[in-house]
Amino acid sequence: MSETIFSLSTGGLPSGIAVIRVSGPQVRFVVETICGFLPDVRTASYRSFRDTDGNVIDRGLIIRFAAPHSFTGEDCAEFHLHGSRAVVAAMLSLLGEFDGVRQAEAGEFTRQAFANGKLDLTEVEGLSDLLAAETEAQRRAAIDQAGGSLRQLYDGWMSRLTHGRAMLEAEFDFSDEEDIPGTVSQQIWPDLDALVAEITEHITGHHWGEVVRDGFRIALIGAPNAGKSTLLNKLADRDVAIVSAIPGTTRDTIEVRLDIGGFLVLIRDTAGLRETEDEIESEGIRRTYDAARSSDLVLYLEDGSSDLNVPAGVEDFLSDMTNVLRVDTKQDLWDRADDMVHSGRLGVSAITGDGIDRLVGRIGLEIAKLEPSSTRLPNRARHRDLLIECRRHIEQGLVSRHAGGELAAADLKKAAESLGRITGQIGVEDLLGVIFSEFCVGK
Repeated sequence: MSETIFSLSTGGLPSGIAVIRVSGPQVRFVVETICGFLPDVRTASYRSFRDTDGNVIDRGLIIRFAAPHSFTGEDCAEFHLHGSRAVVAAMLSLLGEFDGVRQAEAGEFTRQAFANGKLDLTEVEGLSDLLAAETEAQRRAAIDQAGGSLRQLYDGWMSRLTHGRAMLEAEFDFSDEEDIPGTVSQQIWPDLDALVAEITEHITGHHWGEVVRDGFRIALIGAPNAGKSTLLNKLADRDVAIVSAIPGTTRDTIEVRLDIGGFLVLIRDTAGLRETEDEIESEGIRRTYDAARSSDLVLYLEDGSSDLNVPAGVEDFLSDMTNVLRVDTKQDLWDRADDMVHSGRLGVSAITGDGIDRLVGRIGLEIAKLEPSSTRLPNRARHRDLLIECRRHIEQGLVSRHAGGELAAADLKKAAESLGRITGQIGVEDLLGVIFSEFCVGK
């Protein structure tokens, strides 16, 4: 018999309400012992919760869920009680006294749901993302994935691969049967061609999925004292970077997390670009170039109150990039005649706030350029890698069909195995510990 697990499923204490979740074969006995009766399933009952000596620990609501109609697929119960440290500690201590009942580990309730087929691995990952969501875009994407959007898509693809294999195997296993014509497998190739195209289109949306989940990355680069740190502080609305008139103050990248238009945006301040003999500053400049190359958008800042001179070698670097937005800073120090010099360029003042809203709006437009039409997108590197592997096996099957149905069927089997590893149907034991460790205790 499997163990029964329990844990506090709500947040930090003290709180107005605390919910303690219990799941497993001992749930009925535990509930009946603590409450003095067994409530109807899916019905909230107000009861006294008593310890083994009959003393009242608290009074609250008990809700019971019968297997398989519960989050974990097992018998479950939730004790809703007052969220004081003393009450919760007493209840957790009482639950631990029952034989075969123990404290749950991080993510163990969700792992039971996966093991019992209530969730596939993409839904588990979506639930993990939902718990960690910081922005509206992350919440929407996570709730969609946790609701099974990717599962439905990949299940459909798996059915088509299975059908293709079945047709091939029917042809070479029963080739002597009159009701299995020798051209039956020819029906599957147009669909497999279409499937390759669908997977390819799906993979192209991977970067957008990463942007939503992990953030849109922006690098602030420019010469020393171009106003990078001051602009970063203004956008973050707090002092996160040291601002000084001394050139070369920033020697390493500093990153802040912002919510712009409902999207997570990661903005990195970097070391100023110039010729230097300082070993530490040179390393900082090298990291500046690395940050620019790995960013979704580069904001090249130039001091608009002085001559707009680009440091040596920087113009060549910028000309090779397609994601650069030039911004003239220190607008509050411009002369009126400077307006002609800056015509058609973004001008900002981190001191007065002029132009900041325009800059934020432009960043929002740059994010929107990446958004694909579909919302069902892979958002993890493992999804992308396994989809590429699946597509490669299908393409090999399309080629090997001319050498015989057995070879093509073997390729489609490998494609199905790659797809199955995304959803957790096949060979993912080595991943489970990593994935479920991301969950909090009680989920």
